[in-house]
Amino acid sequence: MARRNDRFVAGLDIGTTKICCVIAERVEGGRLDIIGYGRAASRGLRKGVVVNVDQTVDALKAAVEEAELMAGVTVERGYVGVAGGHIRGFNSRGVIAISGREREVTREDVDRVIESARAVQLPADRVIFHAVPQDFILDGVGEIRDPLGMTGSRLEVNVHLVTGSMPSLSNITNCVNRAGVEVQEMVLEQIAAAESTLRTDEKELGIALVDIGGGTTDLAIFEQGSICHTAALPTGGDHFTNDIAVGLRTPVPEAERIKVKYGCCLASLVEDDQTIEVPSVGGRKPRVLSRHILCEILQPRTEEIFTLLHEEIVRAGYEDNLTCGVVVTGGGAILEGVPEIAEQIFDLPVRRGSPEGVGGLMDGVASPEFSTAVGLVKHGLASPGPGYRTHVPSHMLGRVGERMKSWFSELF
Repeated sequence: MARRNDRFVAGLDIGTTKICCVIAERVEGGRLDIIGYGRAASRGLRKGVVVNVDQTVDALKAAVEEAELMAGVTVERGYVGVAGGHIRGFNSRGVIAISGREREVTREDVDRVIESARAVQLPADRVIFHAVPQDFILDGVGEIRDPLGMTGSRLEVNVHLVTGSMPSLSNITNCVNRAGVEVQEMVLEQIAAAESTLRTDEKELGIALVDIGGGTTDLAIFEQGSICHTAALPTGGDHFTNDIAVGLRTPVPEAERIKVKYGCCLASLVEDDQTIEVPSVGGRKPRVLSRHILCEILQPRTEEIFTLLHEEIVRAGYEDNLTCGVVVTGGGAILEGVPEIAEQIFDLPVRRGSPEGVGGLMDGVASPEFSTAVGLVKHGLASPGPGYRTHVPSHMLGRVGERMKSWFSELF
């Protein structure tokens, strides 16, 4: 931020259909106030992957400039959300012998055991950018959140590792740098969205977060306070729009407008006499159709998404662990009827998740589409947990590579 003032932090949610920038300020009492936000249409990404650098950079600049104008400060660094089909998450375990005469667990021991959990074989084009501890085990005693200061001889840790495609992460980093912003940290979008939408007790008892974006639908499962499973489906809000465009024979921009204004994916929520005006292609006259026809197009796609997610949860073995049910967020969650269909398919309580726990210009970011961006600034202002690691190779940081390499070494 301007003058490197640590009071401010910026979050950049780089999505397939939109780019959101949120600027927040730390105020007295550790509270967080939103002081600026901006958004711009994104046309340079497909399923979370950059396919046109110039269009992505232009959209980034537009979103950042809008947020800067509102906040009255300049964004120099930011936390960047990462999602897409190239993201993979899996659990790993590390183990070390505790050194030192007193056998007391130190920060160095925690770092070493995390590093041992990161020692997994990966393809040459993939990189670990998150290593989130789930719990520690000291001499066979598990479910330890923070082992610092405890005494023992053998320390183990269960860690959730998140990997991404190095070329995809490099392209995102380069676009952000070209827009005039340094990448302070790359954050998995499910983790960011969870920061702003999930409550502590939900994470403890077990909950699934479903983030319906433009190009993908991302899943994260939390249990005992930590993330334990992640997955992504190559289906999102764009598919709703394309289905409307094909089914109603209308241009894609008009299909998007109809989805936002009239979209509903559950026919029982629509009255029989409701109609919509649908523009036609090729200069033909607009048509007036029943809104039920729109529901008949959207409902099967919605059911398909949640059915695939339910199958993923069952495959991963967490179907009996979701005590608190499911939270749906992201731009696709705004669609009327989404929570109701999710409840039918998951047979669990479902709520729509919007950003919480921040002040300032909250009314402007109270929508589920800002969940990730608000979560990024909350993540940036929160203190990382014990052994929490984020790794970004220095060659991915473009013009700030050496500076950020030094910063990471000093921090960790």
